[in-house]
Amino acid sequence: MASSPFQNVIPDSRVFRQVSLRDYSTMRVGGPADYMIEPTCEDEIMKTLHAAKAASIPVCVVGNGSNLLFSDAGFRGVILHIGKAYSRVERDGLRICAQSGALLSSVSRLAAEEGLSGMEFASGIPGSTGGAVYMNAGAYGGEIAQVLETATVYTDNHVETWDNEQMRFSYRHSAAMEKECVILSAAFMLKAGDKEEIFARMNDLNSRRREKQPLQYPSCGSFFKRPEGHFAGALIEQAGLKGYSVGDAQVSEKHAGFIINRGNATARDIRALMRHVQSTVLRESGVMLEPEVRFVGSFDA
Repeated sequence: MASSPFQNVIPDSRVFRQVSLRDYSTMRVGGPADYMIEPTCEDEIMKTLHAAKAASIPVCVVGNGSNLLFSDAGFRGVILHIGKAYSRVERDGLRICAQSGALLSSVSRLAAEEGLSGMEFASGIPGSTGGAVYMNAGAYGGEIAQVLETATVYTDNHVETWDNEQMRFSYRHSAAMEKECVILSAAFMLKAGDKEEIFARMNDLNSRRREKQPLQYPSCGSFFKRPEGHFAGALIEQAGLKGYSVGDAQVSEKHAGFIINRGNATARDIRALMRHVQSTVLRESGVMLEPEVRFVGSFDA
């Protein structure tokens, strides 16, 4: 087997070849990646990025894959999978500090166990800390912008700490997106609260999520961004598209804002369904829906 361009950067035990990306996406679709690397520290993240750049190898940084659609052809490059191996979460006074691979559910649970309020909205979001900060994830009236104190980012070949203002958060957007930074860790400033009330709020939100969302199927969550003055799910439902499918990709009958994988959907199916939804909603309402999901790899159209 040919030597890896990462052999002097990361131990071979954490460099994988031809990895099926369907196992790293909550939509459960995607072909193979040439390489996948699972770092355990900041230094390994930076060294991997340096090595990939030196070898002119494309890089895609992936957390829990909850907002990504991988191509059926996979990814010709390296997937830098920041996950369980880089996921420490700890309390520091009123702060919860988390490495970027930590799941939001783990961050919100530790906060609740420590009697800290502010992360309840995030308890059911399936993403990782890095992805959530990168795209200002939110749910049920809460979003990362409301609680983030600082983020440690890798940008322009060095590490910086950005405060909330420097992140320039807006709806599903941050300055990290603009500069294509890598989120390394984050500190969330919370408030002291009653542990039972915090858990009760989390349980209520998760109950509402189970009641209204098709959690029994693979999906990327809300597929489209919320158009100004509208709700994507309502527009899709009003256009008569609930249950509409292309192959095994379907507009959820439970919540029209979700595109689900009923078992064997391909990325091609999902993209075709997305385009049909966009064109139909545009014709019926004059609103062009913009996907919230990021597309990784090569797509025909």
